[in-house]
Amino acid sequence: MRLASRWSTEHLLLGFLLFAPAAWAQLPDGQGKEETLKLCTQCHELERSIAPRQDRDGWQATVDKMVRLGAKGTDKDFAVVVEYLATSFPGDQLPKLNVNSAKAIDFESRLSLKRSEAAAVIAYREKNGPFKSVEDLKKIPGVDPGKFESKRDKLSF
Repeated sequence: MRLASRWSTEHLLLGFLLFAPAAWAQLPDGQGKEETLKLCTQCHELERSIAPRQDRDGWQATVDKMVRLGAKGTDKDFAVVVEYLATSFPGDQLPKLNVNSAKAIDFESRLSLKRSEAAAVIAYREKNGPFKSVEDLKKIPGVDPGKFESKRDKLSF
């Protein structure tokens, strides 16, 4: 018999009850603490939820992704969670993203581009050479130009 099959619902519930207070204690006090604990532990452990340090846009993108993956809650709850995370776990000031040397993962994480959009940026850059301005980035087929415009101050060439 496999170990996992020996765990009953009662064991899992007991484990959650034993470790929930520890998870609760890891969160700083503030408006949104309860909602964050409730929503961010629906499908993974709390440590994973709060590990990254991001700016408000980054936290919003993370919460949006969790909603797309099935997180359940109200729009108000999710807005409170974003505010709480952005306030309690702010990102360090990052240097500007050099669009001529950045890797696809950098475009995904720093500009909240989809994987396919990040790949399109790299392919366009390889085919057409270095970008000189945001206007060059707006020419990339399949990528919303607004994604570059809204992050203009975070880019370097």
